Amino acid sequence: MSTDAALKALAEPHRRAILRLVRDRPRSVNEIAEHFDITQQAVSLHLKVLREAGLVGVSRAGQRRLYLVNPDGMASLQDFFAGLWPAGLDRLKHVVESQPPAGPDTATPS
Repeated sequence: MSTDAALKALAEPHRRAILRLVRDRPRSVNEIAEHFDITQQAVSLHLKVLREAGLVGVSRAGQRRLYLVNPDGMASLQDFFAGLWPAGLDRLKHVVESQPPAGPDTATPS
């Protein structure tokens, strides 16, 4: 699984939409194809690219193949994007998150 392959796979809008569909539960090619105006064969090709990039995994359930997001593949993308996050923004995030939430009692009167 390379980050380059994953980014190339995600460049295609149908593939991003497929990932959203298989994020929470496994789905078959036919279930996925129902959501698109493309053929089942085209969906299969998109799934092949996503699988080769390590972004989805496949399992068998009887005669059906079910596709689901591969957390390991997504982790490599998360690591890549985290490396792009400027250190200053990371420090700001930490400071903001460590502050107690502002409530109505702490608001400045107008």
